[in-house]
Amino acid sequence: MQIWVGLGNPGAQYALNRHNVGFMAVDIIAELHSFGPVKKAFQGWTQEGRIGSEKILLLKPATFMNDSGRSVGEAMRFYKLDTGDVTVFHDELDLDPFRVKVKTGGGTAGHNGLRSTEAHIGNEFRRVRIGIGHPGHKDKVSPYVLGNYAKAEMEPLADLLGAIGAEAPWLAKGDDGRFMSDVALRLGDSK
Repeated sequence: MQIWVGLGNPGAQYALNRHNVGFMAVDIIAELHSFGPVKKAFQGWTQEGRIGSEKILLLKPATFMNDSGRSVGEAMRFYKLDTGDVTVFHDELDLDPFRVKVKTGGGTAGHNGLRSTEAHIGNEFRRVRIGIGHPGHKDKVSPYVLGNYAKAEMEPLADLLGAIGAEAPWLAKGDDGRFMSDVALRLGDSK
């Protein structure tokens, strides 16, 4: 079994925040791959399903971003899984908007959700980094991250989320390179 975690903040007022793109990604995966109903568990919301032959638990911590790791750690311990069985979908300031990169391990780059997850399970989990771009100055980061996507960004956001959902089978198989290249191809991004 794998645990795929979407990072975000609970509540309607945060639903379209850039910081909630991790929640959005797991929601689209659940929808496109016909996951089961939402259940309350592990201080969050879960959905179970299969992608190919892989059993996957989608998890959206309800603990708010800064305490996400409590929820992730609880789920990981319940299923007796290792850090390597966890994939975290999160917003990434240091990546151009609507770009996706996958890596295992590394730093937290000031991301409180990653920092909390690392504190609870270690740092050798896989990260699906979803680019939101940087507002240009560190004083603008918090309002930018906690701000909603602009109207003009909705179509590229929908395209990106659709590509992540459609190419999720590659992630399930552990082929991160193929996942990244196929998402980029779907978006017409040759970089």
